[in-house]
Amino acid sequence: MIRWTESGRERSAVWRSALGVPPPQRVVIADDRTKAATAYRLACEGTALLWRGDFHNARQLLSAMGRRCEAAAPGAGFHRHRQAQSQRARTLGMLLIPYDADHVVPLRRAPDVKEACAEVYGPTAAPGVGPLRELLGLIGAHEWRKKGVYVPALGARVHPHHGVFSPVRGEYVDLVAEEPLPGDRLAFDVGTGTGVLAAVLARRGIRHVVATDLDRRAVECAEDNVTRLGLEGRVEVVRADLFPPGRAPLVVCNPPWLPAIPISPLDQAVYDPDGRMLEGFLSGLAEHLEPGGEGWLILSDLAEHLGLRTREQLLGAFTRAGLRVAGRRDVAPRHNRAKDAADPLHAARAAEVTSLWRLIR
Repeated sequence: MIRWTESGRERSAVWRSALGVPPPQRVVIADDRTKAATAYRLACEGTALLWRGDFHNARQLLSAMGRRCEAAAPGAGFHRHRQAQSQRARTLGMLLIPYDADHVVPLRRAPDVKEACAEVYGPTAAPGVGPLRELLGLIGAHEWRKKGVYVPALGARVHPHHGVFSPVRGEYVDLVAEEPLPGDRLAFDVGTGTGVLAAVLARRGIRHVVATDLDRRAVECAEDNVTRLGLEGRVEVVRADLFPPGRAPLVVCNPPWLPAIPISPLDQAVYDPDGRMLEGFLSGLAEHLEPGGEGWLILSDLAEHLGLRTREQLLGAFTRAGLRVAGRRDVAPRHNRAKDAADPLHAARAAEVTSLWRLIR
């Protein structure tokens, strides 16, 4: 619950946060008269603002607060960049909006968000309060889910759900689509996310693909995409921590690429604290490979360019796990951020290479 005082009365409501953010302890009322400088100062001090004005004005205020966050961001470098991102998320999460029952936002010019909210919170819900920034994220995720992301390797669209990383970077998908297969009987896709790599493997002719993920949202998303693509008989999606039972001639994994702490659930597809998923995959791979089988590790070297991991540390992890490198295929990034000189991490992004490592016992 979140609690505040309004018009001299103690009020409370259900706290809504799809990202699991705890409710703020201090809340004041804000409306169309609230200045951006005041809102930014209060948010930085840890005071949330519950909006009672026009919905579009709230969006404009959020944008103005965001510009102030950018102006106050610390200097270059990965850790300073992450610090700024974390502070920005906390500050902008302090602008709150109310919900009536069944996902109705009782503000002037508020959009119909029932469908977007129902996908995350369920079809019905009690009145509540939550961050405006999260609602805008839900609306954006709903649009992505509706239209999907076209994947050339599939010749079809994959539909990401809220909180599941979208396969917008096609180069890692192309690596899996182009590497010669060690067989066509069985494959494991560890940490499947949207299910895109499992679908690619099935479309390439592998008769049975077992796709795993620990996140319930990812499992539901992958199952949805498998059904949309007509691959129910070829791809089995299971909830598991890394590997399913048994062995396979091919085990594929595209773990988070950066050994750092995620800020939000969506960040978990990119940031892996202390490289735990990478280490878990490598340490368990040998016992889940059939004799003569291959493990395909899809990994960017961005962490190396950012000073978060060295190539020697990666190769040492292979050796400790009893694995040898049978081959490697590299591809340069094609996303726009690699060409954006204004990006604080531009030098590292411009030098980045994504690799498919073929690992054998």
